[in-house]
Amino acid sequence: MTSQGKRDTARLLADSFKELACRTPIEKITVKEITDRAGVIRPTFYNHFQDKYELLEWIISQDLIEPIRPFVRSGLTTQAMTFLFLNVEKEKEFYLKVSRLEGQNSFFGISQHCLQSLLEEVCEEHRARRERRYEWLTPERLAQYYGQSMVFVMIEWIQSGMTISAEELAELYQYMMSHSLEDALKDL
Repeated sequence: MTSQGKRDTARLLADSFKELACRTPIEKITVKEITDRAGVIRPTFYNHFQDKYELLEWIISQDLIEPIRPFVRSGLTTQAMTFLFLNVEKEKEFYLKVSRLEGQNSFFGISQHCLQSLLEEVCEEHRARRERRYEWLTPERLAQYYGQSMVFVMIEWIQSGMTISAEELAELYQYMMSHSLEDALKDL
């Protein structure tokens, strides 16, 4: 199967999972239900994914992280966050359901892992160009810090009903990241 064919099948499985997740608790969705809805056989699922949580990771990576990659690589954080939040907003019901996943396969953990991988790549590219000022401030720690903060803001927004626009949330995120706690306390 060509890489395009594999991607098309993965997308078919992802769309099936999203539809099911909007009406069934994710913990109760079976691989058989996903494949039946997608019109493929179970072995096809396992040719692409180990389980439904790996499928969820693929969805997050393809639908949320990959579209913001060019913005992040260009240092356009506000635009990246706006685009990320707009993509979440497009599938509000699905992301509301998956944002409630906790434990080993939590939405927070999967999203952070995906975002952190992208941020580590960017940090490594920048690190290669200059000498490090603080030895403790590694690309991994920096990516983890920003990955956690971005995912935290996204999940809080989703679970609070997305009551502000994606653009406003991106602006608020940029404000929080560019101001000290002391400065932010003055603006409360």
